[in-house]
Amino acid sequence: MKIAVLGLNHKTASVEIREKLAFDAEATSRALCELKKRFAQAEFVLLSTCNRVELYCAGKHCQGADPERLAEFLAEFQNIELDKFSPFLYMYEDDDAVRHLLTVASSLDSLVVGEAQIIGQVKESYKLACAAKTTGKVLNRLFHCAFAASKQVCTTTSISSGRVSVAGVAVELAKQLFADISSARVVVIGAGDMGQLLVQHLLQVGARDITVVNRSYDRGLKLAKECGIRAQKWEQLEEQLIQANIAIASASVQDYLFKRESFKKIMAQRKDGTLLIIDIAVPRNFESAVNEFEGVYLYSVDDLAAVVEQNRKARERDMARGMKVVLENVADFMEWFGAKDIGPLIGRMKEQFVQIGKNEMERFFVGNREEASCKEVMEAMVNRVVNKLLHCVIKNVNVVAKENGATEAAKLVTHIVRQAEEITSEPDDAEDTQS
Repeated sequence: MKIAVLGLNHKTASVEIREKLAFDAEATSRALCELKKRFAQAEFVLLSTCNRVELYCAGKHCQGADPERLAEFLAEFQNIELDKFSPFLYMYEDDDAVRHLLTVASSLDSLVVGEAQIIGQVKESYKLACAAKTTGKVLNRLFHCAFAASKQVCTTTSISSGRVSVAGVAVELAKQLFADISSARVVVIGAGDMGQLLVQHLLQVGARDITVVNRSYDRGLKLAKECGIRAQKWEQLEEQLIQANIAIASASVQDYLFKRESFKKIMAQRKDGTLLIIDIAVPRNFESAVNEFEGVYLYSVDDLAAVVEQNRKARERDMARGMKVVLENVADFMEWFGAKDIGPLIGRMKEQFVQIGKNEMERFFVGNREEASCKEVMEAMVNRVVNKLLHCVIKNVNVVAKENGATEAAKLVTHIVRQAEEITSEPDDAEDTQS
């Protein structure tokens, strides 16, 4: 049995690469169903966020779903040439894969360490996999272990205190780059979870002139009423950008909302003044060439590095404490993972020991001894001997598991089972046969 993860993230790949592989909920479900068709016995969970795309797999040798084939699947499904993203992929197995997931779920691997959004995204990815029926005993246990580790890190450290989200960092950047944010006209594009966070952070830093624009006007209006800001219909987005000083975008789209050519019309109608655009969506809402216009300053999620680094340094001690929690949970999971096969192995071992006893009884009670009156007594005695030997062996297996780990104990039982199977398959010796 093996656990593996194949993926890329903000540390290995730029946003230009990540957005090409990004999955929305509908695409995630379709991809999982297709994976299950190809690798029926394997388990899968697909995690896709603005900072990572990761495919988790579990099964006996992953049931043929090796890294190369999984990478080919991603390329085929997203209609991208493999060599466009393969240099940025990483692959972890077993305890390394477990440690990676727990680190991700605990926000220790996030662009903004301590951000709370990632655990919700991990849970949503797991929920989609459960709905697609692509999880099983191993990944079910693993992801619930990740949820528990995340909660433990959150409650035993102060890593999630302060402004620790991509949305918060985006607003912090806007505050640094725009001297008087209270007088700035701010447009928030998108009213999803990230959009709501953006509005909350903007209000906290003193922004007062905020308009949210969302595809679903009703959802945007709901957010506006809750936060005391304005909402405009999607058709008014260009007009809002003509008037804006700051635009922060987080809309979920599969293609740019604005490319250089389409943005030219907006720039032609803008009066003199700086337009700060912070695009934290993946895939991005604004083409990078928009930054070429004079007076426009466009930042993507990858451009938040300086503010992110400040956040990371301030949380180094909490990160160390969080990693200690993660490693403890990894050890517990791997103990279960190694031990989960011991029960069935011990059952096989018992079957073989019993079969050896039966074989020896059959060898003895042949010929003149076949109808011996002591046969039942002898059979009971042999069963007692077999059970006592089993008890002795299992006791020693438990000692090995305690001292050397469940994996070594499983190896020992597997070795004993193989030897017992060889004994049970041995032919009868001629000297044991009585005529």
